[in-house]
Amino acid sequence: MLILLTGASRGIGFEMVKHFAAVPGTLVIAVSRNIAPLQKLVKSGIHTILPLKADITRTSDLKKIAKTVKRLEMPLDILINNAGEIINKPFTSITAEEISSVYNTNVFAPFHLIQELIPFMKSSQAAHVVNISSMGGVTGTAKFPGLSAYSSSKGALTILSECLAEELKTTSIKVNCLALGAVQTEMLSLAFPGYKAPLEAHNMAGYICDFAVNGRKFFNGKVIPVSSSTP
Repeated sequence: MLILLTGASRGIGFEMVKHFAAVPGTLVIAVSRNIAPLQKLVKSGIHTILPLKADITRTSDLKKIAKTVKRLEMPLDILINNAGEIINKPFTSITAEEISSVYNTNVFAPFHLIQELIPFMKSSQAAHVVNISSMGGVTGTAKFPGLSAYSSSKGALTILSECLAEELKTTSIKVNCLALGAVQTEMLSLAFPGYKAPLEAHNMAGYICDFAVNGRKFFNGKVIPVSSSTP
């Protein structure tokens, strides 16, 4: 089984890499701008990880990711768009550069990465795209001051997931979106300073990994809340 996930060097992404790396017969392409933590895992003797240094907001790096997958000559079974960017700032103070940066990471990068990798997923009979969103990106949920850029970008990702499932329904590729609640990560600390989440990164990582492998059997085009608390 070949898995590719972004945002792999810290938080939930890093825990997912470790989880998948322990599954026999699995190779994990771990994409991040900082691959030092991933290289340490490889040096420790975990050889089912392929660290890949890339900035998913750059077209040239998206091509680099696609070329890496092509060289492996294996169907890509699972793509997890986990990389994310957050800004906690009043709406009226957010600059054009800041909103562009958040949307480039949270919306446009996964959009174009999926475009690049679809050809390698079509030959898999277990193909599953899992987009990692947020409860803040789901209509009707609690919203919080300062998170307009982040939450609206995650809202775009949830709708993209629904649209892709429709467009790809004649293929073997399933597309779902997990809207995560509070998990103790660096990103949560930026959004809610001082808040203690009920879940640690490794707890959520285990759930996402299991869903990535098995969720396609039961869901397609669904936005699934994964939250036990507010925020």
